[in-house]
Amino acid sequence: MYLLPPSQNHDCQKHQEKDADFMTLCQSLQVIDAVCDRAWTIWKAVQASVDKVLDTQKRLWAACLFVAVIDLEVASFTFTQILKAVDLNVKQFLGLLKKMDVNLDTISTKVNSAVTRLEKKYDVSRALYQRFEKCVGISGKEILRSCWTMFLLAKGRALQMEDDLVISFHLMVCVLEFFIRRCPPSLLQPLYQSVISTAQSPPTRTSRRNQSKAKPRQAPPEVDVQLLETLCKENDCSVEEVKSVYQTSFSAFLDSMSLSGTRDLPQATDLSKQYEELYFKSRDFDSRLFLDNDETLLTPKVEPMPVERTPRKNMPEDVVLIPPQTPVRAAMNSIAQLRVDLITSGDQPSSNLAVYFKNCTVDPTEEVLQRVESLGLLFSQRFGQAVGPRCVGLGKQVPPGLNTAHYTEEFKLLNDSTFHTSLLACALEVVMATYGGSTFKNGGYSNGGVPVETDLCFPWILDVFQLTAFDFYKVIESFIKAEPSLSKDIVKHLERCEHLIMETIAWREDSPLFELLKRTREEGPVEQAEPPATLNQPLQHNHTAADLYLSPVRPSSRTLPAPESTAPPSSQPSAPAPHQTPRHPKSNSLSLFYKKLYRLAYMRLKMLYTQLLTSHPELEPIMWTLFQHTLQNEYELMRDRHLDQLMMSAMYAICKVKNVDLRFKTIVTAYKNMPNTNQETFKHVLIREGQYDSIIVFYNLVFMQKLKTNILQYASPRPPTLSPIPHIPRSPYKFPNSPLRVPGSNNVYISPMKSPTRMSPVMTPRTRILVSIGESFGTSDKFQKINAMVNSSDRSLKRSLDMSSAPKPLKRLRFDVEGQDESDESKPGEESRLIQKLAEIGSTRTRMQEQKMKDDAESEKDKP
Repeated sequence: MYLLPPSQNHDCQKHQEKDADFMTLCQSLQVIDAVCDRAWTIWKAVQASVDKVLDTQKRLWAACLFVAVIDLEVASFTFTQILKAVDLNVKQFLGLLKKMDVNLDTISTKVNSAVTRLEKKYDVSRALYQRFEKCVGISGKEILRSCWTMFLLAKGRALQMEDDLVISFHLMVCVLEFFIRRCPPSLLQPLYQSVISTAQSPPTRTSRRNQSKAKPRQAPPEVDVQLLETLCKENDCSVEEVKSVYQTSFSAFLDSMSLSGTRDLPQATDLSKQYEELYFKSRDFDSRLFLDNDETLLTPKVEPMPVERTPRKNMPEDVVLIPPQTPVRAAMNSIAQLRVDLITSGDQPSSNLAVYFKNCTVDPTEEVLQRVESLGLLFSQRFGQAVGPRCVGLGKQVPPGLNTAHYTEEFKLLNDSTFHTSLLACALEVVMATYGGSTFKNGGYSNGGVPVETDLCFPWILDVFQLTAFDFYKVIESFIKAEPSLSKDIVKHLERCEHLIMETIAWREDSPLFELLKRTREEGPVEQAEPPATLNQPLQHNHTAADLYLSPVRPSSRTLPAPESTAPPSSQPSAPAPHQTPRHPKSNSLSLFYKKLYRLAYMRLKMLYTQLLTSHPELEPIMWTLFQHTLQNEYELMRDRHLDQLMMSAMYAICKVKNVDLRFKTIVTAYKNMPNTNQETFKHVLIREGQYDSIIVFYNLVFMQKLKTNILQYASPRPPTLSPIPHIPRSPYKFPNSPLRVPGSNNVYISPMKSPTRMSPVMTPRTRILVSIGESFGTSDKFQKINAMVNSSDRSLKRSLDMSSAPKPLKRLRFDVEGQDESDESKPGEESRLIQKLAEIGSTRTRMQEQKMKDDAESEKDKP
């Protein structure tokens, strides 16, 4: 345990009103008086609200001290020290902090950011250590400790974002290469013994004599390429990317440590001492303790989600079980798939796209290429400023979104600069999400260990290209439809980006959305962004990118044609038609935006309502009506605000007018348990220009004042007409590449056949036993394994039917256009659904061919 130098002694008289045990804890952690006083004030504020049965006072005091240190920005204890003082691990302590936030102002934004960064860093460090244990390839406790400590030191000094999982793992591979190359062969695994270059072997006695007579011994090469390639192959990572990290980050670190060109391993004590300095600067957890299985860094083991499989006693011995993916393995697999897509797509327009370009009135090829190049340079510059020069090349790895002909519904779209920028931004967002995922959402560290803001999460890319969120939203759905190779995680990420746009980003002050809404309102009271009457109808997804980008954005001279008369002919002279004011075409992009907005808003309201008011089912449609009315008619309330702020206000208003006891504190507590929420949503709400306050103040001064008349109508004998409940389909974004379990089977899955050029060249345990219907299998042993699994699952199904008088119906999923499920009752005596399904797959093409031949024959007979 490492302690900071002792601080000043506490004045006993000054702290006499504080608990003696509290003061003992403060003294053990050597905190200054200001921290002590601030922590005691926090404790008194939350004392009556927290549950002191589950958590001792001492642990709650420790949480108050942690909050005080962050708020006051003073150098004090480290995170590990406070964990050891109260015998808690990282997850337990962070959970305690979240429970303490019983009031709206207990945990400040500063503390919340620090906790989020700390938790992310811990999750990344834990995942990296788990991987380190599996791939180190070295025996010897002291060398392992030195290797891990050197990696921690390099990560803290060389990486600008040390909580970046992918880049950190690449750096770990560099450190492993450094140690393996210098370790005695007896301590290495056989694989690495065989790949160590002969040039790295110690010189013989004869060669040493010869060298003494000749020129001085040359320094060893900077990196053993063969060893590095072996490490990358064993860990499924890109050699090029690891080399890039070696050249841009690790080499500079070795130079700073005076380790370049040396054949010796660094001293363990020197590494530990230097890491200690970094640890005390950051004041977080001591990652060296992973080596000791220290209780502060342990977390309760979570069993992986069960995978349906044939019972072991019925399973052939040689069938490979699919292991659960670790965070590092999942990241490497996603990157590998992306790289395959990039290689197969190329960086020039495809032949189909080139034909479309040439058929345009003005060939946009050169203009598009120049735009891509200029935007790419801008991205690389901004990306390098944010995360350092090591990742500048990442900006050039654009997936094939710009190289498809799926966006050619109208040639005008090929010349639309906003569409081009949106498409490139979406492609870059996919690359960043694949490499960084959620690691881009938090701040990183500078070389000195001081936190810096490097927030590259969405909508960072929009700010880089000066692209409005409303324009970006138009491309998301088309991009997903045009890129069937996108992984499920990436599709979910893009869908979350779409939700963020609808929740808050599209409602920023300078958004074109307000101009569109204003123009719609000026057309008259009949015109609406999207009539509520369509809410209970299924959401259609037959629109194209051209429908959205080429729909009117600003007033146009075009007018809509007058509706044709359907009245019957009459002998009476017709009255002159009234003068019709020209109307602008309706915006398709605005209409779709509001369709999706209404459905998202209702889902959020339903989720919160389910937690709080299930005993009052009559209130849900009333709350939704007020919520929907606000979005339709009082959309200015959304300017620089969040959708959930109006949702919580609408819920509170209806409970007030209906005399249902529901406090904002209760609403906020339930809201924090919802997915994709942030405490800033209810703690930092715009009141008026430049002034922000809590959700309660917003309700009293803004929401209620604007909607008072409408709210009171719900207590009158003639309340407003209820809005239709939106039709909520499953996610419109399908995952065609996701395997589907064959109904009735235990361990057989079917997925669409991939193009040979898109199949990963690396066979993993997950892909070794995959079989594709319609291509050559090679050897017959694969069929035998499939037959074994099929037979075993069929026997298991029949046995379960025989043993139960009331069999539980199996569910068969049928995926329709809207993505809904239907369940079919299973009959106890019917054949195995697995056999039926495989038979259907094998005979479909034959039936189609036979039917076509029959139709052709009949058509021939009918000819004269």
